[in-house]
Amino acid sequence: MALSGAPVPHPDRYKWTALTNTTLGVFMAMMNTSVVIISLPAIFRGIHVDPLQASNIGLLLWLLQGYMVVTAVLVVTLGRVGDLFGRVRMYNAGFAVFTVASIALAASPVEGTRGALVLIALRVVQGIGGALLMANSMAILTDAFPVNERGMALGINIVAGISGSFLGLLVGGLLADVNWRLVFLVSVPFGVAGTIWAYLKLRDTGIRSPARIDWWGNTTFALGLVLVMVGLTYGLMPHAGHAMGWTGPAVISELVAGVGVLGAFAVIETRVAEPMFHLGLFRIKAFLGAGAANLLSNMGRGGLQFMLILWLQGIWLPLHGYSFASTPLWSGIYLVPMSIGYLASGPLSGRLSDHWGQRWFSTVGMFLAAVTFVSLLFLPVNFGYPTFALLVLLNGIGTGMFSAPNTTTMMNAVPADQRGAASGMRATFMNSGFVLSISLFFSLMIIGLSSTLPHAMSSGLLAEGVPSDVTHRVASLPPVGTLFAAFLGYNPMGTLLGPHVLAQIGPAHAATVTGKRFFPSLIAGPFHRGLIVAFSASAALCALAGAASLWAGDEAHDSSESPPGTVWATDDEAPGAPLDTPPRTSGRLRPRAGAKEPGNLVRR
Repeated sequence: MALSGAPVPHPDRYKWTALTNTTLGVFMAMMNTSVVIISLPAIFRGIHVDPLQASNIGLLLWLLQGYMVVTAVLVVTLGRVGDLFGRVRMYNAGFAVFTVASIALAASPVEGTRGALVLIALRVVQGIGGALLMANSMAILTDAFPVNERGMALGINIVAGISGSFLGLLVGGLLADVNWRLVFLVSVPFGVAGTIWAYLKLRDTGIRSPARIDWWGNTTFALGLVLVMVGLTYGLMPHAGHAMGWTGPAVISELVAGVGVLGAFAVIETRVAEPMFHLGLFRIKAFLGAGAANLLSNMGRGGLQFMLILWLQGIWLPLHGYSFASTPLWSGIYLVPMSIGYLASGPLSGRLSDHWGQRWFSTVGMFLAAVTFVSLLFLPVNFGYPTFALLVLLNGIGTGMFSAPNTTTMMNAVPADQRGAASGMRATFMNSGFVLSISLFFSLMIIGLSSTLPHAMSSGLLAEGVPSDVTHRVASLPPVGTLFAAFLGYNPMGTLLGPHVLAQIGPAHAATVTGKRFFPSLIAGPFHRGLIVAFSASAALCALAGAASLWAGDEAHDSSESPPGTVWATDDEAPGAPLDTPPRTSGRLRPRAGAKEPGNLVRR
C-alpha cells in the first residue's frame, strides 16, 4: 500500500485484474439504476400496492429515484474517504454492502405500504454500496494503468456502466415477467463472486496522504444535495390543484435551503485545512471544462430513456398491436440499438484518445448526439422503426465517443492523491445530471400536456358515451397520472375510468376506449408537442457539452509519476512563486518550484 508520493509500478497482471473487477462492479451498480424502471408494475403488484393512487405517487417516485439520489449525494464524500483510508478498502466494502442489500430486497416479506417503504429503505442501502463502487472504481483504474493506457481502461469501464443502465431495462422486463424478486436477486451471484474476488486480489497502489475527515464539508454537501434532490422529486407531484408541485412552499423551501447549504459548503471548503473536496481543482481548465461537459451531457441524455420509453409504451407499441402490459419489455428490446452503438464506440474512442488526445472525440461525440436529437424532432409520432433505430444507434455512438475521453480528461487533470474525490465529483455530475434531467423533461412534458390533453381527452371520452361528470373528472386529473400509467405498462383509460364506468357505457364503447388505438391517438398530438420541447432542450444541452469539451482541451498531467514531495500549480504561475499565490484559471498543473508538501494542492 503506497503512503508516500513515490511512483508505483503498474504490473500488467494486476491492472487487468483491477479492470475486470471494477468493470463488474460498475456494471452491476449502473444496471440497478434502471432495472426497476421496467419492473415497477410487477414489484407493486407483488407487494399489493396501487402506484397510481394519489397517496402512493410518492412511493413510486422514491422507489424509482431513491437509488440515484443516494449515489449522487454520497459519491464525492466516499471518494474522498477512499483517498484518505484506501480506495480498494472502500470499494470492497461497497461490493459487500451492495450484495447484502440485494439479498434483503429479494427476500423482503413485507407487503402493502409498509412493504414499499421497506423496499425504498433497502434501495437506499443498496445505493450506499453503489456509491462506494462508483466513487472509487475510476480512481483504482487511474492508479493501476499508466497514462497512455487510461483512456482504453476507463472506456471499457464506462461502457460497461452505461451498457448496464441500458441493459437493465431489458433484464428488468424479462425477469419481472417471471417474478419481481428476481429483479434484485440477479445481482447476488455477481455480488458474492465480485466481493470475494475483490478482497482477495485488489490492493491499493495509489498515493495516500494522511489527513482528517472534513466533517463540516461532508455534512453540508450531503445535506444540501439531499434537499435539492428531494425538492426536485416532489416538484413532479401534483400540489394544491396544480399539475406539479414546483410552486408548493415545501418544494420551494427545500430547493432554496439546499442551494444555501451548498453555498455554505463552498465557503467551508475554502476555510478548512483539509477539505473534503479541493475547490482549487475547478481552477484547472481541463477538469472544469470536462466536468461541465459531463453535467450538461447527462442533463441532456438522462431523461432520454424516459422520453423514449414513454413514446414507445404510450403510443408506438400499442399502435403496432402490442398490449399495454407487454410494452415495458418490448420498449427495452426496441432500444437495444442504442446499447449497440455505445458498445461499439466506447472502448474504441477510449483507445484512440490515448494516442490522439481526448478533445476531439468528446467534442464530436456530443455534437453527434445533438444532431440525433434534432433529427428525432422530424419523426412522426407513428414512425417507421428503421429510421428510429438508426437515430438511436447514432445517439449511442455519439455518447460512447464522448464518455471515455471525457472521464480520462477529468482523471488525468488532478493530482494522484485527489483521484478519489475527483472520481466522486464525476459520478456526482453524472447522477445529479440524470436526476435533474428526469425532473426537467417530465416537467416540460407535463407543461405541454396540461395545455392540450384535457380538451383532447374530454372530446374523445364524450364521443364514446362516457358521462359528462366522469369525463370532466378524468380530464381534470393531473397529466402526471396519465404519464405514469403509460410508463408502468397499465392500460391508461381502463385505470382512469375503472370497471364501473366501463360497464355503464356498454361493451362496444368500453372496448374502443380501452383498445390499443384510443389512448395513443388521444395523446399523440399533445405528447408530440412535449417531445419537441424536450428534444430541443436535449440538443441544446448536448451542443453546450460539446462546446465545453472543446474548451477543456486535453490534460496530460500525471502527478503519480512525479518526484515525491511535489506540490502542484498551474502552467501560468511563475517559477518560484510564493506558496500562497492562487493559481489562475488556464491550463495544466505542474510542479511548483521549491514546494515540499507531499502530493497535495496548495493550501489557500
